[in-house]
Amino acid sequence: MLRQWEDLPDFMRVPEVKPYWEVLNKKRGQLVAKRIFDLVVSVVLLIILAIPMLVISIWIKLDSKGPVLYRQERVTTYGKHFRIHKFRTMVSNADKIGTAVTVGNDSRITRVGSKLRHLRLDELPQLFDVISGDMSFVGTRPEAVKYVERYKPEYNATLLMPAGITSEASIRYKDEDKLLNGAEDVDEVYVKEVLPAKMKWNLESIRRFRFLREILTMFRTVAAVLGKEYK
Repeated sequence: MLRQWEDLPDFMRVPEVKPYWEVLNKKRGQLVAKRIFDLVVSVVLLIILAIPMLVISIWIKLDSKGPVLYRQERVTTYGKHFRIHKFRTMVSNADKIGTAVTVGNDSRITRVGSKLRHLRLDELPQLFDVISGDMSFVGTRPEAVKYVERYKPEYNATLLMPAGITSEASIRYKDEDKLLNGAEDVDEVYVKEVLPAKMKWNLESIRRFRFLREILTMFRTVAAVLGKEYK
């Protein structure tokens, strides 16, 4: 589950990452419990949500041209690249006409996509990524490659664990698209202002890692989607 220190990629074997590895190294049993939970619950949810996901797929196809799923390259454990599964919420060529992050009132978002994003239903296909082990229910949201390439050394500690569908940072910054609205250079504002703020929560989550705390984060995510604000 967690590699030995000497087996980490060179870019992660740095002093800034070592304290976070030591925290997780003492909690290997909880990491195993986390993986078992992810695998069992994701399989059960896929069975339960199979028909709703089929309906959403048809809805997307009827609403706009393009594939049902959106597959963008992201980064997960130890710097591994993978192609995330999400329901498509933008026009099919969105990557070519905008940034990797979304801003408020983004013209690329489709009518159906707006509704899916509001309820975070676009992330349901990520259950496949959880089963594969590329993602977990709770963990740092997987960033696009170009943003990971600009990580500070300490940020690489978030790559000790699989990327997550949700996290404390996701709850606190559920409306990050509004923060980027109107920025002249969205990528620069994201890397210099939004990403560091989110990383404070991500790194703190590793320092305070507890399997039961992650279960609480999942319930807090549901509450946030339903409208509860966390400050």
